Amino acid sequence: MKTRYFSFLLLLGSTPVLAGQICDTQSYPLSIHAEQFKDNGDGTLTDNQSKLTWMRCSLGQVWSGATCTGTPRTHTWQAAHDAAGKLNQQGGYAGHSDWRIPHVPELAMITERQCSNPRTNIALFPGTPASFFWTATEPADPGYAYALSFGAEGAMFINRKDKLNVRLVRGGMPMPASPAKPK
Repeated sequence: MKTRYFSFLLLLGSTPVLAGQICDTQSYPLSIHAEQFKDNGDGTLTDNQSKLTWMRCSLGQVWSGATCTGTPRTHTWQAAHDAAGKLNQQGGYAGHSDWRIPHVPELAMITERQCSNPRTNIALFPGTPASFFWTATEPADPGYAYALSFGAEGAMFINRKDKLNVRLVRGGMPMPASPAKPK
């Protein structure tokens, strides 16, 4: 099944009116405001509140200067971390070499409660699939890691061998990789 992504048309301030993406502007307040982000002009956005810098595109896509082109690549959890490490070792992206997989609360910062299919502001993060993305947050079971869906599913832990999408972040205070284990 092929999914099409459309850009926001912004009317009446920051209220999105969309084709293809469904946004309920009556029931939910806007959760991510475009003016909250600084466009760095290099395929990244900096959240002025959290100070995190996000890649606008998923791994596998390329920033064209106006949108994300190409198809996101899926990775196992370990391959996602390896891809971030390899990117950093090869000089990084947008002049930085400290990219990493975000934790659940960080990735949740770029979800848009008003919208579905995908659940994000596609003017800021174009081409985002309405599917699961890996996070660095690990449950107590070492065979699993948390993933967050930009579809309807929310967050859940998934087998690390499954292949999911990845979006990288930099900055902020990295959170612990896993919860404290009981003694």
